[in-house]
Amino acid sequence: MNKIEHLGIAVKDRSASARLFELLLGVAPYKSEMVESEKVETIFYALGPNKIELLQSTDPDGTIAKFIDKKGEGFHHVAIAVDDIYAEIKRLLEAGFTFVNPEPKRGADNKLICFLHPKSTNGMLVELCQDC
Repeated sequence: MNKIEHLGIAVKDRSASARLFELLLGVAPYKSEMVESEKVETIFYALGPNKIELLQSTDPDGTIAKFIDKKGEGFHHVAIAVDDIYAEIKRLLEAGFTFVNPEPKRGADNKLICFLHPKSTNGMLVELCQDC
């Protein structure tokens, strides 16, 4: 594992949240994109070597919408950059961790991603991500 790649923040209104984060961080976003596989629209901000990702659901029954309904807007996940996502999945499965999706898929920001289940990480959703 290399570094914290980004922090994911669930938001109801991407536009309003973008204005707030631009003021808060003092920088404009560097990227915005739709991720069909996750049913989200994202906005990314760079802060040195790290990033903040805002996530708005595009589906009222999507994961982010359900998260907001249950817990409200706010911190959703921590993403950790890895060099070899397949090797990390194997290592973590052997160590007893469980995954939401043990088979990596394409995610936002040109990454291959998978998520560890919060039940095996003290309640925190952890994303592994590798540059494509």
